[in-house]
Parts: sequence; structure tokens; C-alpha cells
Amino acid sequence: MHVLLVEDDELVAAGIRAGLESHGWAVDTVASMAAARHALQVVASDIVVLDRGLRDGDGLTLVEEWREAGKRVPVLVLTARDAISDRIAGLDAGADDYLVKPFDLDELVARLHALLRRAAGRAHPCIVHGALRFDPQARQVTWRGRPVTLSRRELVLLETFLQSPGSVLSANQLRDSLYGLDDEVESNALNVHIHHLRRKVAPAVIETVRGLGYRLGTPEALAGTEDSSVASR
Repeated sequence: MHVLLVEDDELVAAGIRAGLESHGWAVDTVASMAAARHALQVVASDIVVLDRGLRDGDGLTLVEEWREAGKRVPVLVLTARDAISDRIAGLDAGADDYLVKPFDLDELVARLHALLRRAAGRAHPCIVHGALRFDPQARQVTWRGRPVTLSRRELVLLETFLQSPGSVLSANQLRDSLYGLDDEVESNALNVHIHHLRRKVAPAVIETVRGLGYRLGTPEALAGTEDSSVASR
């Protein structure tokens, strides 16, 4: 999943970015409102972590702009302002959550997972799709009750599909979930990750929609496929 981090303190931004990346997130960092406006136009971010006190204005202005433009991306506001009135102002502007500095990284990660769960309309922290089960916080996958070992980007890719069941995702959307703006991406990298997921889980776990992109295989389609570990014997 892709996080757009808007933070103008370089040390704070570096710490948050390193922490989120260690939990499997793809992160792009910008330091101003202007850069954040541009980034959200060119990258399909799944969630925004937004500092309120930016060098070129109040981050809440960005939230209001995005909501007025119909952008529904979840936004968590980070700020040193801890007054109740400040929290209310953030939520009234359209932010989905509000975390006061200093904060614990584990709490930030938990709140981000909760926001994504809420955006997807799920109540349970684990995502269950037929015989496929994914625990976003523990970063663990099981298929038909057995654990599946996936790389960091394979986990992110699978989570992206599980967060949007039934939706056709373009190759560009999937690359945005996997990589930051500054990452060098080989032309066949996405195809390689999809191939590995199909091999490690089941061939029907990801369906190719010709000319459009990819989507998560239905539980019914998955139920009719042979376990990849058995098929490879």
C-alpha cells in the first residue's frame, strides 16, 4: 500500500518513512503543500499522513481542498497542537484521524490500518477471501490453512488486491502501490510479482483483464483451483 507523507521536518519525515517501510508500506515524502498537491495528482496513494504546520501553510487547507474536489483518500493529520479545538478543527476539515506529536510508531501504523479497514468497509482486522486469509498488521498470509511466505512487495501487492475485491486495477495503479516516485522499476517487475503470487498461492488468485489490468480472483474461482504446492509436485 502507498502512503503519501507530507512532513517538512526532515528528521521526523525520515524516521516515519523508515518505520512505515519496515512495516511493508511504499512511502513518498514531500515537504510542502504545493508538492503534496502535485504528488496526489500523479500517484494513486492509498492514504495520506499530513503534518499540519507546513512551511507554506496549514495542512488542513489541503484536506479541505481535497474533500471539495471529491478526493476520498483517507487522511491522518499529525500535529504538535494538542488542544481539543485543534482536533475538532482537523476532523471538521475532513481529516479521518488526528495524532498528536510525539507519537509511537506502532500506534501510527495501527491507526493507518484502521483507516484503510474503515475505507474498505471491513470490521475485522484480518481480510478473509475464500480460503485466503491475510493479517495486515502481522503481515501473515495463509492459504487453505497453511502459511504462505511472501516477499515484502508480494505482500503489498496481495493487500492491494484484497482491499479492492472486484475492482479492476491498472498496471499503473499497482505500481503506485508498490513503488515510490524515486524508485527505479524494471519494466517486467509487476509481471514477476504477479507470477510469484500465482505460484505461491494459486493460479486463480489474480485474474488478468485483457487491455485493462488485473483483479482479485473470486472465492468461487479460487475454490476450484488446485493448491499450487500440490500442483508443483
